[in-house]
Amino acid sequence: MTQLFTVHPQNPQARVCKQAADLINQGALAAIPTDSCYALVCHLDDKQAVEKLRRLKGISEKQHLALLCKDLSDLGSYAKVNNVQYRLLKSVFPGPYTFILEATKEVPKRVSHPSKKSIGLRVPDHPVVQALLEHTQGALIATTAQLPGMDEPCRSGWEVQEAMGHGLDLIVDDGEYCGALPTTVIDWTTEQPVVVRVGAGALTGPLEPLDIDEQEAL
Repeated sequence: MTQLFTVHPQNPQARVCKQAADLINQGALAAIPTDSCYALVCHLDDKQAVEKLRRLKGISEKQHLALLCKDLSDLGSYAKVNNVQYRLLKSVFPGPYTFILEATKEVPKRVSHPSKKSIGLRVPDHPVVQALLEHTQGALIATTAQLPGMDEPCRSGWEVQEAMGHGLDLIVDDGEYCGALPTTVIDWTTEQPVVVRVGAGALTGPLEPLDIDEQEAL
């Protein structure tokens, strides 16, 4: 049975977030609100939970997954980032962006892209995600809460419950609607960054001159 955790959207209760995070640490598959749309998440190191996430989403190991990090200090543990990349990431994080970067050895091979050896990284600007990450033991694997055949991602806890509650262990509901778009995805596994999905993150400022080559991502 799917457990429902109700939290305040701006000041999520630490006790409730810890209870939800403890379940995720123990292998639960969860749906949580983010600064884009709802996301399906599980613990990075839990092989069975990652497999369950892929089955529910209907994706293979060739589909990129993303890591949710609390802040930029975590990025260096999971991705190889040079000074130029770090400056750009610092200018947009936290925010509704996902950067596909070369993964470090800290990222299990089962969650990185099998041929590119890359992983999606994001630092969400959302109090509920930040509160959950305070209590998770390491990063969370994430993907958009949108199943095959759905026209758009889930934007609320009740939409998640209706669409995929049977496949989840828990749902964190802040009582509000998220955005209607997933993150903007930027692939930086080559010398020049390329936008592979235009989403919630605006392509302004340092991102404005980037090439766009949209494709299915995360």
